[in-house]
Amino acid sequence: MRIIDAHNHPDFCNYGFDAFIKNMDEAGIEKTCLLSWEAPRNENDAAYLALTPCPIDDSVPIPFGLCLEYRDKAPDRFILGYAPDPRQPGAMSKMESAIKTYGVKVCGEVKFRMMYDNPDAIDLFRMCGQYGVPVILHFDYPEANLAKTPHPRRHWWYGGDIDTLERVLQKCPDTKFLGHAPGFWAHISDDNLGETMAYPLGPVVPGGKLEKFLDKYSNLYCDCSASSCLCAMSRDKEYTKNLILKHPDRFVYARDDFHNKHQVFFDTLGLPEDVLEMVYHKNIETLIGE
Repeated sequence: MRIIDAHNHPDFCNYGFDAFIKNMDEAGIEKTCLLSWEAPRNENDAAYLALTPCPIDDSVPIPFGLCLEYRDKAPDRFILGYAPDPRQPGAMSKMESAIKTYGVKVCGEVKFRMMYDNPDAIDLFRMCGQYGVPVILHFDYPEANLAKTPHPRRHWWYGGDIDTLERVLQKCPDTKFLGHAPGFWAHISDDNLGETMAYPLGPVVPGGKLEKFLDKYSNLYCDCSASSCLCAMSRDKEYTKNLILKHPDRFVYARDDFHNKHQVFFDTLGLPEDVLEMVYHKNIETLIGE
């Protein structure tokens, strides 16, 4: 079966280019969407810096230039993603140039210490919608991501809360969004655990915001990557299976890592072959026009 990893980063977790390609081959992954992360470094938890590249551009954790280097070395294996900081002047021009000049097909990763319904961000997201470029949004709650010390920041939050996501979906109906990270996936359950726990466990309470938003907003998709997704989906495998069967066109396989745990999980859910095809490659192909 064809497999596309819809969310990963160059030189991430100490995987350089050669190790990255080898890992893709071992996991049976045909292509990977390579995402930048161009937040100011002071918005990055110091403990997380060990996972990001030895900086080519010391001002950001994962510069777009590094994504370009990978794509140019192996254009048949990598799909370009890029997300400028919406708060910086010229962000929309940079995004438009990246789309037109370099063939960027994903706006990501949007991981900034700002509310994502900021007017500057909304302008950027709407432009992405005009070009048919989906947007990957990273959400983290502040009290669920406390720093070990109060300096330089007491906690590490990104994006706002789940209601911020709803406002974004409403304001940008022509843009496709992929929800990602703890502040998104915690809402698989109708409880408040995610506000203070990055990776809640225990039974799923049906009727969470994630399910409600999938029912209500046709422009919302799920980025099924990282521990946040795996933990959330593992809380109740039967509920997860039924949720995917209810919205088979909205779940996108991704890793944001280099292990194979997500594939193992999906393969044990007992999903029909045609639904697995959608999750593993057809949904992201539809989103990016491949």
